[in-house]
Amino acid sequence: MFAATQTVLNNIIDDGTTSAQRGEAYGVNKVLSSFEFVFSLHLMKEIIGITNILCQALQQKSQDLLNAMHVISTSKLLLQKLRDNGLCNLLEIVKKFCEKHEIDIPDMSTQYTVGRGRSRQPKITIEHHYRVDVFLAAIDSQIQELNSRFNEETMELLTLSTVLDPKDNFKLFNIQNICKLAEKFYPSKFSDHEMILLNAQLQHYAFDIPNYLKDVGTLFELCQKLKETGKSRTYHLVDRLIRNVLTLPVSTATTERAFSAMKIVKTRLRSKMTDEFLADNLVIYIEKEIAATFSADSIIDDFESRKKRRAQLSM
Repeated sequence: MFAATQTVLNNIIDDGTTSAQRGEAYGVNKVLSSFEFVFSLHLMKEIIGITNILCQALQQKSQDLLNAMHVISTSKLLLQKLRDNGLCNLLEIVKKFCEKHEIDIPDMSTQYTVGRGRSRQPKITIEHHYRVDVFLAAIDSQIQELNSRFNEETMELLTLSTVLDPKDNFKLFNIQNICKLAEKFYPSKFSDHEMILLNAQLQHYAFDIPNYLKDVGTLFELCQKLKETGKSRTYHLVDRLIRNVLTLPVSTATTERAFSAMKIVKTRLRSKMTDEFLADNLVIYIEKEIAATFSADSIIDDFESRKKRRAQLSM
C-alpha cells in the first residue's frame, strides 16, 4: 500500500494537470517519505492492534459484561507492556521499513529541531523527542482515556455485575456480592426493607433457578426466561436488579449510533427541531427493528386509550 501510494504521488508530480496539483502531491509525498510519519504510522498500528478487540466489543448492541471487563483489563495491560518494553522493537521495525523504501533515518543522538530556525529550539535529542513526545505521549493518552472511562468504581461495578451471569450453570453466583451490588450502586432502587427481602429471595434463588433454568448463556436470556416462566414474580427483586444491570452503559455503541443517526435525522431542512422531538425521532431511527413491529393502528389505539379525547382517532 505504501509503495503504491508513492507511485501514484510520483505520477501526479510528473504528469499533474496543474502546478497546484503537482505541488500538493509533492508536499504529501515529502511528508509520507519522512521518518516521523513512518514512526507515527507504525506506532498507530501497534496501538490500534491492541485496542481493536476492545473497540469491536464495545460496538456490540448487547454487551457481555464479563467479556467486556476482561477485554478492558487486557487492553490496559498490553498498552502498559508496550509502553515499558515496546520502543526498541518498534524502532527496529521502523528502521527496516525506512531502509526498504529508501527513507532517511536520522541520527538519534543529535539535537531535535523544529522547522528551519535554530534559535529557541528545545535542548533535546531526536531520540528523546520520539520516545517522550511521540511514543510515551500517544500511549499515555490511550491509557488515561481507558482509566477515565473505566475507573476503579466502574470496574468494581462490572465485577460485581458478573456474579449474576448464568453462564456455566451460575458458576459465579455469590449472594454477598449481589447484595453489595444492589446496596452500593442501586441504593435508590431498593429500600432498606427490600434489601432484607432481596437477601432472602437470593437464598431461594440459589437452589431453585440453577436447577430450573439450565443452558442459559447470557443475562439477557436469563431475564427473558424469568419472565416466560413466571419466576420474575417470585423473585421480583432479583429480576429488578438484573434489569438494572442490563441497562449498564458499558457499550458506547448507543451513543455512537445516536451521533450517526443525527446526521440523517437532523438535516438542513430540519435544523430547528426541538430537543424532545429530535430525541423521539432518534429513538425510532436507532431502534428501527423494534419500531417495525408496531403497527399504525396499535399506536393510535394506545394514544387514544391514555385519556378521553374529543374526536375518535381509530376507525
